[in-house]
Amino acid sequence: MIQMKMSKKKKIHITGSVGSGKTTLAKKLSIELGIPYYEIDNIIFERHLSGDVRRSDKEIVNILDEIVTGDAWILEGTCTKKWIVRSFAAADCIILLDIPYLVRLKRIIFRYLKQIVKLESANYQPTFSMLIQMFKWNHKFNSVNKIDFYQLTKNYLDKIIVQTRK
Repeated sequence: MIQMKMSKKKKIHITGSVGSGKTTLAKKLSIELGIPYYEIDNIIFERHLSGDVRRSDKEIVNILDEIVTGDAWILEGTCTKKWIVRSFAAADCIILLDIPYLVRLKRIIFRYLKQIVKLESANYQPTFSMLIQMFKWNHKFNSVNKIDFYQLTKNYLDKIIVQTRK
């Protein structure tokens, strides 16, 4: 359903909780539409073998501005910082993956297990403490992040597509 609606869209922002399928959808749309996709986490963090280093807000905004002023892009990730609004303003559409809590929980566990046995790669170190952090982010999404998302997108409600099942 989402793919059919996206054929004319060239600037797409995908958001949702951890385990909602943001990266999977971004990769799929990127291939189908021939548009590059960017992960918000990789904008916020500089990836190093020794661990992630958070960029300054100025660096983050500069990278984000470079992306969203482009002709075509897919941006995926969950962020409720004020600077993310520039991508909502520039987007042709904003996709909220509002997948049920238990489905996300199951996906988080399976992703972690696949990463541990090296069947799936990750931008981060798949440690037990990261798994616990993902459980916390998943739990927080409905009560905090989704509310913040709607507050940040109140001027762009006509651009939002909500996907509740996957």
